[in-house]
Amino acid sequence: MSVSTNTQSKLPLRAPFWAQILAGLVLGVLLGWLARSQDISWLVTTLEKVGGTFVGLLKLAVAPLVFFAILVSITNLRKVNNAARLASRTLLWFMITSLIAVAIGLVIGLVTNPGAGTGLTPADGAAPEKTGSWIDFLTGIVPTDVITPFTELNVLQIVFMAAVAGVAALQLGEKAQPILTLSESVLELLQKALWWVIRLAPLGTVGLIGNAIATYGWDLIGKYATFTVDVYVGCLIVLFGVYPALLATVGKVNPVQFFKGAWPAIQLAFVSRSSVGTMPLTQKVTERLGVPKEYASFAVPFGATTKMDGCAAIYPAIAAIFVAQIFGIQLDVGDYLLIAFVSVVGSAATAGLTGATVMLTLTLSTLGLPMEGVGLLLAIDPIVDMIRTATNVAGQALIPVIVSAREGLLDRTAYDSVHSSPVDEPPADDTPADESRRVPAAA
Repeated sequence: MSVSTNTQSKLPLRAPFWAQILAGLVLGVLLGWLARSQDISWLVTTLEKVGGTFVGLLKLAVAPLVFFAILVSITNLRKVNNAARLASRTLLWFMITSLIAVAIGLVIGLVTNPGAGTGLTPADGAAPEKTGSWIDFLTGIVPTDVITPFTELNVLQIVFMAAVAGVAALQLGEKAQPILTLSESVLELLQKALWWVIRLAPLGTVGLIGNAIATYGWDLIGKYATFTVDVYVGCLIVLFGVYPALLATVGKVNPVQFFKGAWPAIQLAFVSRSSVGTMPLTQKVTERLGVPKEYASFAVPFGATTKMDGCAAIYPAIAAIFVAQIFGIQLDVGDYLLIAFVSVVGSAATAGLTGATVMLTLTLSTLGLPMEGVGLLLAIDPIVDMIRTATNVAGQALIPVIVSAREGLLDRTAYDSVHSSPVDEPPADDTPADESRRVPAAA
């Protein structure tokens, strides 16, 4: 016994995941500053390759992960009582929080005038290669073939195909069971592989943050200072103001416990800038917060592709005001209402990928603002995308908690005892912990 104890005492302690991420952030900033100040080209290239490889690994799993996650999540609803009620309440709260977020973005933009005093002119902008419009959005939902959405990573079309397949499987019943069993196995395989990528997040953080500092430097951030601060302040108000208020008043739960449980997913979203890439971890922390597995397996994938308070609400609201001011265009009350409408209805256009260019072009085209405004914001996008995605993922975990609490499904013992632990393997489906939080099966 003493030998075993001595051996264990000599083993190195593994730092918590949050500490690894923080160390990656600090090291990335230092290396990025060093590469830029000393003009070390090989270091810039190394940071770019490290960060790009990490994001590439995340994107590699996006298409199949989204397809099988949505398919399985829809079929899992057959195991839940009042499935239609849960789905409708989830969508309702998605819309409510989006409205709150876009209102906050509009207020901040109107108060601070982010486009004033930047020194930028319309000539500094450039129209994007791809733009979004309502016609493109509506017609782009239905794919022309089953291969192109996966090769071109059109997540919205993948979601459409997965939803159709899921509904068809529900209609077929037992005949579809072999396909469902295969889909669940493939989903577990993808999540296992993606878990290995997630463990590389501290290293990816060094590359992503370092490359952003080395490429853009502090001068760019200074030119866009008001806009950048506006986006961060808006997201932080939603994260640490609106969300805790909803948890306390609507869900009747302790907001501090929510952030304890959800923090690993929020911090990974901040550095990875991908809601879909963070989805397995988001689902894990949501279940750890006491949300029943069957409901979480529907709400989280659904939210990862449609619930975007940062990218689709706060950001386009402030960005639209910014672009309008640069181009000298006056917006009126009707325009602000259109921004709110686009944020609530068109958020699926962002589809959980890094960046919110599609959503921004959709907003600008709806308002009739010049598309060249998108080019003004592309340079600063990696910086603001971190806090946008963190806000997105926090909301994707928040809504299942609120809905579960209101419907009497939340395991409050698990919620009250949750802690922010290091990232471990997701629990197996047949563990007692999962069984204790299952929704009673539908009759």
